[in-house]
Amino acid sequence: MKSPNKDAGRGGLEPAAALFRSLGDPARLAIVRRLAVGEARVVDLVEQLGLAQSTVSKHLACLRECGLVDSRPVGRASMFTLTQPSLVGLLVAAEAVLEATGEAVALCPAYGTPDGERA
Repeated sequence: MKSPNKDAGRGGLEPAAALFRSLGDPARLAIVRRLAVGEARVVDLVEQLGLAQSTVSKHLACLRECGLVDSRPVGRASMFTLTQPSLVGLLVAAEAVLEATGEAVALCPAYGTPDGERA
């Protein structure tokens, strides 16, 4: 999606929708947000995000399959990094939208509830 076009319709939007779904899980979003700061090991992510090791590993595998993260071996561990630095800009833009809409997105009956859980 290079630029919005009112005549574009829904055609070709599936990849963009898949990208947003890949970031739609709070754990995956937290991992991406943390990796935006710099590379990290699974143990670092577990400690910093307060998630179980199995949860972090599962979500890293998903993000890797989507091509959003990659890893390199360091001894017996792996260091994970974002493959797409432009994700940082996407996160910044999303935060600006959330700030501008206040609680509207979080309270949206289709996509959120007051406690942040999907309706």
